[in-house]
This record gives sequence, structure tokens and C-alpha cells, in this order.
Amino acid sequence: MLGFVLDEIFGDATAGHRAPSGHPERPARAEAVRDALLAAGIVGRGKQVATRFATDEELARVHGGGFLDDLTKAVPGKTGWLDADTYFSPGTWDAARMAAGSTSQLATDVLAGALSQGISVVRPPGHHATRDRAMGFCLLNNVAVAAAAARANGAARVAIVDWDVHHGNGTQDIFWNDPTVMYLSVHQYPYYPGTGAPTEVGGPNAKGATVNVGLPGGSGDLEYAAVFDHVFLPAIAKFKPDLILVSAGFDAFQHDPLAGMRVTHEGFAMMAQRLRGLADQICGGRIVAVLEGGYDLDGLAGGMTRVLTAFGAPGAILANTAALPDNPVARAAIAGTLAAHAAAGHPIPSIVASGEQA
Repeated sequence: MLGFVLDEIFGDATAGHRAPSGHPERPARAEAVRDALLAAGIVGRGKQVATRFATDEELARVHGGGFLDDLTKAVPGKTGWLDADTYFSPGTWDAARMAAGSTSQLATDVLAGALSQGISVVRPPGHHATRDRAMGFCLLNNVAVAAAAARANGAARVAIVDWDVHHGNGTQDIFWNDPTVMYLSVHQYPYYPGTGAPTEVGGPNAKGATVNVGLPGGSGDLEYAAVFDHVFLPAIAKFKPDLILVSAGFDAFQHDPLAGMRVTHEGFAMMAQRLRGLADQICGGRIVAVLEGGYDLDGLAGGMTRVLTAFGAPGAILANTAALPDNPVARAAIAGTLAAHAAAGHPIPSIVASGEQA
């Protein structure tokens, strides 16, 4: 049974994480996704996971004590800014702790087999939050808290796939030197926050556990399919995680106002289908998607609805891999990532037409 986090607090414009006028990271984002999933019948397909606050222990696994102390002094019950992009309102601290805790609960329930797959519709988003810094609309790193919770609850290895248009510098920072968590990001490059070069392959103890593919602006479904087939799927298959988490940002959508990619609703479906198929092969289908960015409401609603559909059906084994893109910059980006990992002594295997490792 699929599990989901879909509490009204994340779309509450009054009591929750209330946005300043004109800010793109606003309650309507979560509300649009929630309404679309309800219309798609998510309640009849699964079980709602009760929201809860992240515990101090859960947060301390991925964030520094001084940073958490600073947040607890600055944020609860107040209004202000942590940087030029990252605001807080009186309800922000509760919403942030609830986003991290509920996502953590969902991930551990899927890991334990109480649920089959999961979708977590939460805000504020999290993948830019580093161990010791809030930034990029993010306070606490929801997917990192969930990954660390899964590790604490028996997962030997966890993979995090980040298809948000922005590189998840925070998630990379937290797991940079951790060989038990693989972080894979496909993102517009160069772009905010400026990280995510192909040569960023992990710290001394985790070479090869960070995988970055930076695509040029204008990339769309075909380029993303090639990244998944030639880089992500073989890398994850080699890593053999017990759980796959997805930082599901939808700002690579073709009409998103904050980026320049051309991914369609069907492109998000393609990525989710490929990951569900791989999850079925290597980790019992255990996969959880967590909302990150995305600022076009149709892109958000349609994208996450496609993820729901993909997660709800057993994944098909690929009969053929996607062709390498015609765009020479995108083709070079894929080649650059493969070359960087080979040079680091952790080559990513190739995939042959049957979908098996070569």
C-alpha cells in the first residue's frame, strides 16, 4: 500500500509557513499538489501518514547543534529572513519540523514494509539546507533527515535522486563523505547555487557516492531520459540501496518561471517509471518522493500526479536505453560525469539493450 503525507498545514496560508507577498515559495504550491492528488484518487490508493515533528535526535543526525540552536532562537513565532531568499513566519518552525519528521516517518515505514512506496507533499523544501546553513528557501533538509532515519532503522545503503532544476548543495554537503548514502543530481548548470560540477564525486571516504550531471538550459525529456539510462540507473544498480528517495522538484518543467528547462509532465512520469522499475529489481520497490521546488502550479500538480501513477504500478524493465542527446553540450555533460567517475576509480557501468549491466 502506498503511503502519503498530505496535511493541510503545508498549504495553510494563515497558520503554516506563510509567504511574503510575491514570494515564489508559497502555500499555493502544496495546495495545488494536494488538490491534484486528491482528485487523482490518492486516498483510495493508499494510507495517509500522520504528521509529526522531527525529533531532536533525527535533526542532529544531519544538522549541527549550533545551527539548530540558532534556528530555535531566531525562528519560532517570529517573522523575518535568514538570507535574501529564505523567509520565516510565526508558523515556519512547526511546519519545517513537521515536514522533516513526517517525511522521515514515511521513509522508515516504507523501509520496514508497512508501506510499499511513498509521496511526501511538504514545505518548506529542504535540499539546499546544508549541515550548518539555511538557504534557497530551505531551513531543514527533509530528504536528508529521512535518509539518515532509514540508515538508523536498518538500511545499509540509501540512494537519493534529485531531479530539481537546482543542484541540491545541502544534501550533497551532508552526505559528502558518507559511503552509505549515494546522492545523484541532474540539474541546470551553471545555475543557482553554483555547485554540482561533474568532478564533485564525493569525499575521501565516499568517492563515487556523489553523482552530478549538469545539463544546459533548454534540456528536456530526451536529455533527462539519457541521464537516467546512461548514468543514474547503472550507478544506483551498482550501489544496491535498500531504499530510494527522490528529491522531486518540478522546476525543470517547461513553463516554470524560475528556470530554463523544457521537461514535460510526461518527462517526470518517465523518470518516476524508470526509478520504480529499478526499485522493483533491487530494493523490493521501496521508493519515496519528497516535494522540493517547482513554482508553476500546473507543473507541480501534473508532475506529482504522474509520479503517483508511476509509483502505483510495477515498473517495467527497460527494453531499450535512451539515445544520447543530439545537443552536444548535453552529450558532453553526460560524458563528463562518466569520465570523472572513471578517473576517481569508481566507474559507472554501462547498460546494454536488455537493461542488464554490461
